Formats: sequence, structure tokens, C-alpha cells
Amino acid sequence: MSDPSENDNLTSFISHLIELRDRLVRIAIVVILVFLGLMPFAAQIFDFLAAPMMQALPAGAHMIATGVVTPFLIPVKITLVLALLISLPWVLYQIWAFVAPGLYAHEKKLIAPLVISSSALFMAGVAFCYYFVFRVVFSFVNQFAPKSISVAPDIESYLDFVMTMFLAFGVTFEVPIIVIVMVRMGFVTVEKLRAVRPYVIVGAFVVSAVVTPPDVTSQLLLAVPMCLLFEIGLFIAPWFKKVTSEPVANAK
Repeated sequence: MSDPSENDNLTSFISHLIELRDRLVRIAIVVILVFLGLMPFAAQIFDFLAAPMMQALPAGAHMIATGVVTPFLIPVKITLVLALLISLPWVLYQIWAFVAPGLYAHEKKLIAPLVISSSALFMAGVAFCYYFVFRVVFSFVNQFAPKSISVAPDIESYLDFVMTMFLAFGVTFEVPIIVIVMVRMGFVTVEKLRAVRPYVIVGAFVVSAVVTPPDVTSQLLLAVPMCLLFEIGLFIAPWFKKVTSEPVANAK
């Protein structure tokens, strides 16, 4: 005869898989609906994304497309990325809701603030990159272009660069959340993080040197916010741990 506890574990595992599938389906539906709603404006969305580069290019210069279907595919890809970004609060909510049953009541109350703050910080990183970093970097690069060169960036290469920078700055702005969660889960203490602060600073500059163009300005624009956000995480983490470490007697 099979062990009843093993059957219970199997049933619980299957129920978790079903719930995970349902939440992934909900995420996909929302992202697809947002994407379809944005598709009529795909060309305008690309023009908006290309604005920092176009402002830095010499008068009369244009971006180019080297592929046959690239003028269609690139705006579609950008629109899909925007749909994912707009749907980010919903995506994060579904993730937190999936793990919520394992939390206590006082911990569940903090799911909404974490989802909102994570979404806001990621979008803040993307906005900082678009409105400030791109204008500085593109102007710097084009100022050093020899006069004998006709600058005409390829839109596919431009998309790859933009997405890499957006991801780098979006994740960088999540540093406070990462620090807070690591401290709360007991993976590391605030004191330990303070002790390794010099290594974190060096690591921030190493990461910025890898993901940004090879100029000091853009590297500083990524490394300095990363260090500042790390300090913000250290400041908030003790309070967050205290609030979510109430007696286990509280009901789930």
C-alpha cells in the first residue's frame, strides 16, 4: 500500500503546479491584451524610443534598416517589450500571490508595497536611462565621430543596445528590494553587507564597465546610482525585518 503522506505530498505538488500554470496564463493574457492594444501605435512607439538618438545625430541623418522585414519586426518587438513593462505590476502581483500562502498574515500585508515599489523602481530605472543617460551617452559618442563618417545607426543594433541598457538600469534600481529581501530571508545580515561595502562599490563599477559604453560618464551614471540604492536598501532593511518578524503566534 502506498504511504498516505506520500499521496498527500503528490497531491499538494500537483495543486501547486496547477496554480502556477493558472497564474502564468493570467500573465500571458494581460500581456497579450496590452500588446494588441498598443500595436496600432507601434511606429510612434519606435519613434519615441529613437528620439534621443535622432536628437544627437547630425542634421539630416537618419537611422537605417538592413533587413527586409526589419522595419516591421523592430517596432513590433519594442511594442511587446512596452507591453511587458506596462504589465509588470500585474506580473509581480501574480508572483507574490503564488508565494503568499506560505507567509504569515502580517507578512501578506507587505506584498502590495513590495509589488508597487518593485514596479516603480524598475520603471524609474528605465525612465532615468531614457531621459538622462541616453542623451548624455549619444551626444558624447556622436561628438567623437570623425567628420568623414556618415553616422547612420542600424535600428536592430539600436534596439539591442537600448534593451541592454534598460535592463541594466531597471535591475540596478531594484537593488534596495534585493537587499531588503536577502536580509529578511536571513541569507545575510545588514552588518555583513556593511562590512563588504567596499567590494560592492568595486563590483558596481565593474558591472557598469561591462554593460555600458566604454566612456567614464555612462559608467558613472550606472555605478553611482547602484551604490546609492545599495545604501538605501541597508537603511530600510532593519525596519522591514522588524515589521515582518512579529511573533509566529499570528495566524496565517
